Amino acid sequence: MIPRYAVPEITRIFSLEHRTELWLKVELAVVQELERSGQIPPGTTDQIEQALQQVPVEKLVQRAQSLEEQTQHDVVAFLMAVEEVVGEPARWIHFGLTSSDIVDTGLALQIQEAGAVALERFEEVLSDLREFALQHQNTVMMGRTHGMFAEPTTLGLKFLGFYKEFQRAAARFRTALEDLRFGKLSGAVGTNAYLSPAMEKRILKTLGLKREPVATQVIPRDRHAALLTAFALAGTAIERIATEIRHLQRTEVGELEEPFGTKQTGSSAMPHKRNPIRSERLCGLARYLRGLSIPALENVALWHERDISHSSVERLILPDAFHTLVYMLTLLHKILQGLVVHKERIRENLERFGDFYLSQPLLLALIRKGIPRKQAYYWVREVSQAVYDQKVSFREAVQRHPEIPRHLSPEELQQVLSYNFLRHVDEIFREALKREEE
Repeated sequence: MIPRYAVPEITRIFSLEHRTELWLKVELAVVQELERSGQIPPGTTDQIEQALQQVPVEKLVQRAQSLEEQTQHDVVAFLMAVEEVVGEPARWIHFGLTSSDIVDTGLALQIQEAGAVALERFEEVLSDLREFALQHQNTVMMGRTHGMFAEPTTLGLKFLGFYKEFQRAAARFRTALEDLRFGKLSGAVGTNAYLSPAMEKRILKTLGLKREPVATQVIPRDRHAALLTAFALAGTAIERIATEIRHLQRTEVGELEEPFGTKQTGSSAMPHKRNPIRSERLCGLARYLRGLSIPALENVALWHERDISHSSVERLILPDAFHTLVYMLTLLHKILQGLVVHKERIRENLERFGDFYLSQPLLLALIRKGIPRKQAYYWVREVSQAVYDQKVSFREAVQRHPEIPRHLSPEELQQVLSYNFLRHVDEIFREALKREEE
């Protein structure tokens, strides 16, 4: 990941140094089980650990990288570097294992660590969205479909929808992480030829992982593809919020505004600009996250028990996906914390074209009176267009119409004019948040 979007916690988790630490952790867990079961000499684990404590992991990584130039195999180079440090007891390291046993199990541990960072950021955004929705539960604004005025809604209801979608995104992400809480130590083609399934299960349990029920040389890549798909959907949930903020910040709308610093600039040429650059950035990064899901899906169908075509791309897409998502969540949190609501502009827009949005209540009132829907629709269309084009009130347009006043009394018309579009908003909130409150 380029430095601009890199997240320090994720950089550390996917560093060569930390990967080496995790590989050693997996190898030592196997050695410990072999020793416990009496298959190797007592004290072997302590001897290996004491030897490794004498060498900084950075030095071990450097030596392994040097050896890899010769071996062209990172795990073999790692094992050779470890053997140089540990000496004779190193013969028990990697006993009965294949490279992917260490790589995939270590990767599972990395994914769980990075996932925990992402879930913390998810919780921050969820809290922001919930608080904002409740704060503006009754902030009435114009709803829009096709980008055009529709019927009134509330700003809080809009963000309640974002909140619920974000809950689903977080749940999918959490489920995908749990589906990757699996390791494998079952050997070259997954037959447990050297370590029994029972031993494998015990070792993985000490690492906080579960045993892959049926592995090949690798953990099946549908698990990883599901995670990258969850990344893509989370990014899309972020993009939907960012897109709404961008639209509502447009000059001619002006209802919301992302934070704008006192020394922030909007354009190198036009000093008056206050562009929604953070929200735009989120939309762009969401496209990148979606793109990362494609190679993950293509990684699933490997040759026979395994080929190496998935390996190179995973070294790129997994760290980048975590960097990108955590960065996006952090940025969205900052936007929501400082989001400006221009209530006066919301009110102006709501009243901009009068009350022509009363068209559906009028349509339904006429239908109840026995007017065929097709006929009623065109009458109401004439009225609402007159409100829009001629800038007259809805009441005046209705009273001018040659047919509608013959079917609706003044009292019935008043019911139409006072229609409460938002009478169930509080109930929607209660239902949406009921389970959390319980």
